[in-house]
Amino acid sequence: MVYSKITADEAAALIKDGDIIGFSGFTAAGCPKEVTKALAKRAEEEHAKGNPLKVGIYTGASTGDSIDGYLSRAHAIKFRTPYQSNKDMRTELNNHDAHYFDLHLSELQQYIRYGFLPKPDLAILEVCEITDDGKVFLTSGVGIAPTVARMADRVIIELNRYHPREIEGMHDIYELADPPHRREIPIYKPSDRIGVPYIQIDPAKVVGVVETNLPNEVGAFTPQDEVTTRIGENVADFLSNEMKAGRIPASFLPVQSGVGNVANAVLGAMGANPDIPPFEIYTEVIQDSVVKLMAEGNAKFASGCSLTVSTPALEEIYKNLSDFKPKLLLRPQEISNSPEIARRLGLISINTALEADIFGNINSTHVLGTKMMNGIGGSGDFCRNAYLSIFTCPSVTKEGKISAIVPMVSHLDHSEHSVKILITEHGIADLRGKSPIQKAEVIINNCVDPSYRDLLNDYLKLGQKGHTPQKISAALAFHDTFIKTGDMHNVNWGAY
Repeated sequence: MVYSKITADEAAALIKDGDIIGFSGFTAAGCPKEVTKALAKRAEEEHAKGNPLKVGIYTGASTGDSIDGYLSRAHAIKFRTPYQSNKDMRTELNNHDAHYFDLHLSELQQYIRYGFLPKPDLAILEVCEITDDGKVFLTSGVGIAPTVARMADRVIIELNRYHPREIEGMHDIYELADPPHRREIPIYKPSDRIGVPYIQIDPAKVVGVVETNLPNEVGAFTPQDEVTTRIGENVADFLSNEMKAGRIPASFLPVQSGVGNVANAVLGAMGANPDIPPFEIYTEVIQDSVVKLMAEGNAKFASGCSLTVSTPALEEIYKNLSDFKPKLLLRPQEISNSPEIARRLGLISINTALEADIFGNINSTHVLGTKMMNGIGGSGDFCRNAYLSIFTCPSVTKEGKISAIVPMVSHLDHSEHSVKILITEHGIADLRGKSPIQKAEVIINNCVDPSYRDLLNDYLKLGQKGHTPQKISAALAFHDTFIKTGDMHNVNWGAY
């Protein structure tokens, strides 16, 4: 079949107010980049005329600025799910100018198939190749692409020549059957392949192909500092000691790691620890540290949903495909983030907390309990089902004026029942087999910044009655004090 070559403006003209769009990609890797910029321009023009133009958006996770940024600034988003990290999008969501519902990443594809969420009208896919019979070869990210490509009435292709056709074979595309016909996912080690390297779509649904040549919009990660380096070393030391105690096999276990500078520091420290053997990775985001680990021989294989790496790291992969291609595999997110597979493989899950409380509960999403930061992402998919669930965070932020460990989290994403280990730059709190009061004592003594330890010990004395010794009237005093004075150190327990 001969597909129509169209411009981004012509593609954007095909999108109507109220359309629901599903995008390929996961983070800024593999996301379309041109059609959405043209759509944002068109929305601004229509709004200036007094005409409505807003769309619903399904993505794999966060996206590049070309989707979340441009469309947010154009006020062209009706609703958005399941994860974002763009500052302009964040403003839209927190101002209620766009509706946002947070969701575990493993659930979105099946929610759409089940009819819990409306069917996408349109799918926009970034690909490195499309064949005459409708075989679509994705670029550096998969996300929800198989489901939205199949269910959407129309498909727009962004054929991005920046990504070489030779990456064919790096993807393992597999879509689950829905209950009552679902079977087990036959993955027993990270390198197992269960699908095909392409998405098969009906060629008749392709309304146009927009040709581009653009790199991903993945920004550089913040360099490691003393705090993130120490957190990484604490994680590596903990895992080394678990091996020596016989609680982790000598061959080690596959690792899942979140995204960001702390996650990069953790993986780097694990690779540098002489007691930790070369290991496999089964995760959602493959980032720069994984490329480095592979080059050093410390990572044997990585399965994920995207290559969320800096431009230099991606270019290194593409220049050395014969070395990297056998060691990398990209999957849809309902497979990369599958709770079933996390439990079967015995993943060591390492994620970053925005805030933790002294009883081991985790807030991953909301600043001061109200303002959405990014979203829950895949942390819930993994931590509840991991062999070991570890959460990391710096003990303080805002030059010490905010303690990341508080009496009670201001928003709950992961309860104490899912959190086994908490690690900051100060130390390690092993929460396994401990009562709430024992958890509080080890977290305060090992993980809390020294300037907040007395305050949290004093709080613990206020609520000594009950299995979990909270004092409800004072539980959010840290947050209340910061809002009023700008520094959690100023809390006065007598006022509560």
